[in-house]
Amino acid sequence: QVQLVESGGGLVQPGGSLRLSCAASGFSLVNYAIAWFRQAPGKEREGVSYISSSDGTIYYAGSVKGRFTISRDNAKNTGYLQMNTLKPEDTAVYYCAAGGWVRSWYGISEYDYWGQGTQVTVSS
Repeated sequence: QVQLVESGGGLVQPGGSLRLSCAASGFSLVNYAIAWFRQAPGKEREGVSYISSSDGTIYYAGSVKGRFTISRDNAKNTGYLQMNTLKPEDTAVYYCAAGGWVRSWYGISEYDYWGQGTQVTVSS
């Protein structure tokens, strides 16, 4: 069964950190780009970060640049999103996605597989 499973979400105070994981099963992430998206209540899903499958290309949304770090471990078939200096506006459900041929990294339709999402809440 092909699936992506996110973990690592939770409740954190402003200024805190979380590390999200995205574990793939049923297929190998080696040939897939990995992206993280988020969706806050009443808002559209937006791209947060992207890492390519091969050449190390990385993108970040402007709102998270300098605070979030995306990475991948192909040996573990897992992607990660390290989130530091979290702000209340980072509160959302975070989704990971895998795409075999991604032209526009922030395009939802570019990705073949999606996880079920993990809730991140930043609040004091």
